[in-house]
Amino acid sequence: MTAELKLIQPAELAEQLNEPDLVVIDLCPEGDFIQAHVPGARFLPPQATQNGRPPRPGDLPDAGQLERIVAWLGLTQDSRIVVMDHEGGGWTGRMLWLLASIGVKSAAALDGGRVAWLAEGYPTEYGEPSPANPPGTLPIRLTSAHSISAEQLKAALEAGEVQVWDARSRDEFEGVRGNALRLGHIPGAIHMEWTELMDPARHLRLKPLDTIRDTLIQRGLNPECPVVTHCQTHHRSGLTWLAGQLMGLNIRAYPGSWSEWGNREDTPVTA
Repeated sequence: MTAELKLIQPAELAEQLNEPDLVVIDLCPEGDFIQAHVPGARFLPPQATQNGRPPRPGDLPDAGQLERIVAWLGLTQDSRIVVMDHEGGGWTGRMLWLLASIGVKSAAALDGGRVAWLAEGYPTEYGEPSPANPPGTLPIRLTSAHSISAEQLKAALEAGEVQVWDARSRDEFEGVRGNALRLGHIPGAIHMEWTELMDPARHLRLKPLDTIRDTLIQRGLNPECPVVTHCQTHHRSGLTWLAGQLMGLNIRAYPGSWSEWGNREDTPVTA
């Protein structure tokens, strides 16, 4: 299922800062946010987007935490949401996945995030994070359309109905290192590390989508078939999920990721 997501450039966002329904969500470290952030931006600790509990720390937060996130950020049904981070888009993609999973129909990612915004001289302000006033009232309508469970993924793999895009490092993919009882990758998975999607020469903006698509095809991905993406805790694969959405792929996230798959005894693993 494709969400209504788009990239927004810093120049575009700078022109929209005074629009009343704009909500800029910043997932950078709190100290960085205090020192300089997009005027009016609302801070959210990146870890708040995860439930943090083994064996699936990358799952969505529980209902109470989701309600607190909505209230803290001041989200309403009229909000025009732009998400940004400091690292090239992993947390941004993760947050956009969270928003899609609670029923938000459209949102945007700031291309290049904090790195591009600061490097290109756009305005900032100083200040501590604080809750939105009034608090957000956006109703939460959970949907599983953007996610897949381990059991569903196992069944889809056995039926030959899905491709896996592994966003982890090459060493993790090959089983050289990792953080699980079993190391390696899901049989048949296609490897394209999340950092390969970023363009350091353009302040960590996404590379052209055609370039990303061509690389995936060269590595064996069929863009006409369903795709599931994962990493260790569905942080890094937030970016690959976002890129897949922007490319129009039928892509879902596996939030259990390797923290679940690699610690089970009934999941296929190869190195």
